[in-house]
Amino acid sequence: MNNFLVTGGAGFIGSAIVRGLIAKGASRVAVVDNLLTGFEKNLDEVRGAVDFHNVDIRDYDAVRKAMSGIDIVFHEAAIPSVPRSINDPLPSHDVNVNGTFNVLRAAKEAGVRRVIYAASSSAYGDTLVLPKVETMLAAPKSPYAAQKLMGEYYMSVWASCFGLETVSLRYFNVFGPRQDPGSQYSGVLSLFITAILERRTPTIFGDGGTSRDFTYVEDVVGLNLRAAQAPASVSGKVFNAGNGGRITLNEAWSLLQKIEGVSIPAKYGPERAGDVRDSQADTTAVVRELGHDPQFSFEEGLRKTLEWYRGVTVKTANP
Repeated sequence: MNNFLVTGGAGFIGSAIVRGLIAKGASRVAVVDNLLTGFEKNLDEVRGAVDFHNVDIRDYDAVRKAMSGIDIVFHEAAIPSVPRSINDPLPSHDVNVNGTFNVLRAAKEAGVRRVIYAASSSAYGDTLVLPKVETMLAAPKSPYAAQKLMGEYYMSVWASCFGLETVSLRYFNVFGPRQDPGSQYSGVLSLFITAILERRTPTIFGDGGTSRDFTYVEDVVGLNLRAAQAPASVSGKVFNAGNGGRITLNEAWSLLQKIEGVSIPAKYGPERAGDVRDSQADTTAVVRELGHDPQFSFEEGLRKTLEWYRGVTVKTANP
């Protein structure tokens, strides 16, 4: 196989990609992560097979050095939160826009063949038509969404102007083991799961009718690996990285209660600024061109994630 580098490789999705690469027999996997939101413990299972660089993607020289001899880069590093980008837009702009520019510049200079970019479905904004298809006009509602969209534009430009192959994958609410629930900006399912295990009431922002195309992390890993192996004809393109489903927050909380055999009514708070009401991926293009083949239903992924969190909780309670 090729030599790979994963930016944000100690994070939730990045570390899953690292483990997926090693499981497929990758000869070399380098990780760039400044551990702002990632954790080295996410790499414990594969630490001996990983070349770890404690590097911030805003440090061009360090990123360029880490990319020496690399064939394919998975660019996962970001500050990934809509509310955080609204409350404090400067850091997320610096990482998500300037950091992405650095990654592309370093990749070109290092002779990297392809960069696969973690784009975001938030770029669509609210649309009257569902599912959301890649040909729709982007309408970001938050600084984070605009920043990730700018990253897509840079990917396309580096492909057309500089000959660097790029693929942008618009993630749709990825969930799974190792997603950090310890922040107010954490993914909603990680917060729900923590609440259900602790038998406490979660807060749902809005009326609970907000819907998402929740995608299990292992399906996202599989798609990234397919994007790495796809022909050069996909270069410069943007693809939806969802599974084509749509689950409301109320439905997600109800299913967790059913799985656990409990009844805990949720609390409801005001809608959050920048949140999109409904999100669902049209997967026609990504199935046709990248062979996307999701293996996990929402319930299957939720059960696997719940069991992982339960195990972590037990270990923490009984060190």
